[in-house]
Parts: sequence; C-alpha cells; structure tokens
Amino acid sequence: MYDIIVIGGGPAGLAAAIEAKKNGIDSILVIERDRELGGILQQCIHNGFGLHVFKEELTGPEYAEKFINELKELGIEYKLDSMVLNITEDKKVDFINSIDGYVSVKTKAIILAMGCRERTRGAIGIAGARPAGVFTAGAAQRFLNMEGYMVGKTVVILGSGDIGLIMARRLTLEGAKVKVVLERMPHPGGLTRNIVQCLDDYNIPLRLAHTVTSIKGKDRVEGVTIVAIDKSGSIIPGSEEYMECDTLILSVGLIPENELTENAGIAIDPATKGAYVNEAMETSQEGVFACGNVVHVHDLVDYVTEESRLAGRSAARYINDELRASAKAVRTKQGNGIGYIVPQFIRTENLLGGVNLFMRVRSVYSNSKLVVKADGRIIKEIKRSHMIPSEMERVQLSKEVLAAADIKELAIEVMEVEQ
Repeated sequence: MYDIIVIGGGPAGLAAAIEAKKNGIDSILVIERDRELGGILQQCIHNGFGLHVFKEELTGPEYAEKFINELKELGIEYKLDSMVLNITEDKKVDFINSIDGYVSVKTKAIILAMGCRERTRGAIGIAGARPAGVFTAGAAQRFLNMEGYMVGKTVVILGSGDIGLIMARRLTLEGAKVKVVLERMPHPGGLTRNIVQCLDDYNIPLRLAHTVTSIKGKDRVEGVTIVAIDKSGSIIPGSEEYMECDTLILSVGLIPENELTENAGIAIDPATKGAYVNEAMETSQEGVFACGNVVHVHDLVDYVTEESRLAGRSAARYINDELRASAKAVRTKQGNGIGYIVPQFIRTENLLGGVNLFMRVRSVYSNSKLVVKADGRIIKEIKRSHMIPSEMERVQLSKEVLAAADIKELAIEVMEVEQ
C-alpha cells in the first residue's frame, strides 16, 4: 500500500513525485516503463531547457539529472522497465516487470504522467509500399542520440514540429543532407526560436502549405512526391514534384498517451485528447491526478514542471483531506480563436493562490488581445503583438478575481486590438 503511485518517470512524473514528498507524503512509488528515469529528455541532447525553472540553459539529460538526483536524495522508490497494465476505480495499479513479475498494489492517490506519443505514417495515410527509411522524428532522435545509428544520408522532413526542426539540425551536423522541411499548414508547427536556430542558421528550406502524398521505394526509400496545399486543405492540381531521398522523417503531431486513462473510465477532452482536469490537476475520478503531456502537449518542459509540481502538491492535499470535492466548479470555455483551455474546471474554494490557464490559439494573430470573460463580463484583457498555435499562451488569474462573484463560466477569446 502506497500513499501515491506516479505512473511515468519522465519530467512530469519526477517533478510531481518530488513535490508530493516535499509536502509531507513519504510513501511514494514511481513506475517507469523505460530502462532509465528522465523520459524523453534523455534523448534531447540539445540545449534550451531550464531557462524558466533553473534560470540557466541546460540540455535535456542535464535537466532530467537535476530531478533524478533529487528523487534519489529524497529516497523516493521507483521501478524501471515496468509496464502499467491497468488502474482501477478503487485505485489499484497493476504492473509487470522481469524482476517482480505481475504486481497489483493499492494506493490512496494516483498521478498520471505518461507523456505523449507521435503520430505515425498510418495516421496520415501516405500512399506507397513500406520501405526502410521512414521514421518518426522521435524514433530517429533516439536512434541517433542514444543508440548511435545514423538513419539516412539524404532526408526529407514532413512536419515542422519542434522535434522535426531539431532533427533537421542534428542530421545536418552529422553529415546528412536535409533537402527540405514541409509543413501542411500555412504556419510553422514549432517554436520560432527553433525555426531560426535549426533551419535558417543551416540554410534548410521550409515550405509551408506543402505535404507528401506518396513514397517511392520497395526495400529502401528512393524518393517522395510533394504537393502544394490550398487554403481549404486540398491538393493544388499540377503542383506535384518528385524529390529523391533515402529517408523520410515524420514530425506530424503528438498525442497524449491516454490508453490507461480511458480504460479507467476517466473523462477525456476531445480538444486536448487528454483528461479533463480541475484547478488541482485532478481528473474526473477523485484522487486521480494528471500532469504534463498526458493532459495536453506542451512546448516547454519548464511548463510541464510547473504543472506537475501543482499535481504533486494537490495529491498531497487530497491525502490530507485538504481538497473539497464538493466545491462548486467554474467551467472554462474556449471562445473565438482559442483551441482549448486547461484546466477545464476551477473550484475557487480549493485555490491557495491564483490559477494559471494554459491554452493555444487556432490561427496566427498579430496586434490582438486575449479577453477573459466571467459569465459574459470582461474581467481581464492581455495584449499580444503576436500569437501562433505552436506557442502556448498562459493567463494568470487571482483567487480574488474568481471569488468576487458567483461565476458559472469563464470564457477566453481572441479579439483584435483597435488601432
């Protein structure tokens, strides 16, 4: 019997476990399916991590190491090479590994921190055979950075997500020729800093509103057919272009890893593909919390850490009967131009301070503002000179603002700034 079981030993799970320990919970178990703690950070050998949390620039393994060392210093128990098979409504966790065999253990609270997975070729339906040389960006990153295998010599990258952009630079540094990065949308899918540092600095072309329709090759990729896309998402006739390459890398989106969540009967938000959560990062199942990319896909690991620390504190408060389950909840609603908002529910009585609302816009906006409305009444406006879907927005609201009136719904929308 444990007080808290954390599923996932990546940046989210580590931060949540450490925070719960610091808030007085001693009996904690972290279950990680990989061979080491740290999650995806272990293969992210580039820098750019930690600027918000540690005020210094770190590589992925360096960022992970700080949390791994702290976890060990605090004496938090963890299991590696362990796969969680099931979680039940009465908070029983079933997992399996080669040392303990099949284990079923009870807990008072669960923190879901399984991260996310990549969309594959099958999800986007590219025609052609199944030759060697087609990789997701994350798989290529692991092969190159952790296993020591070069995945190809002449490369086309489909999708301008951050991992794809980073791999464009990484492959170039290892001697490959990255011919082009293609993006189906009319705007990039990754952070602006990665467009500049990974593509512009290495003269790698980025073609927006382009995609791949077919792959040529039987044993190994020989080339791909590229087409242009119009504003409605349809292929522009006559825009077909064949490009020779031996490798196609896909960076076409990330999906929260939520099979366990769904199997447990926890409500899933169709907008985020993750669990609905409240101000405490608690899901629709009482005592089960979620944090990090399993809730919604983040662009910065620093935000994952911040959110996961909240989940760890909240799990500790739950065990100590400091969370009011019956408290009245304010529903957050995405208005014009907003794709989603997390958390989806706010119980103001449970807030210790303010609340951070994370969201993504649906399109590219310039000279606009985020407008927060409480039951239709404007309570806050935040001007933004530039907003894009690939960069997450954050709005902070104080407990006083939320508790000032009997609010039922909190909506956020994008509005143009009057010139």
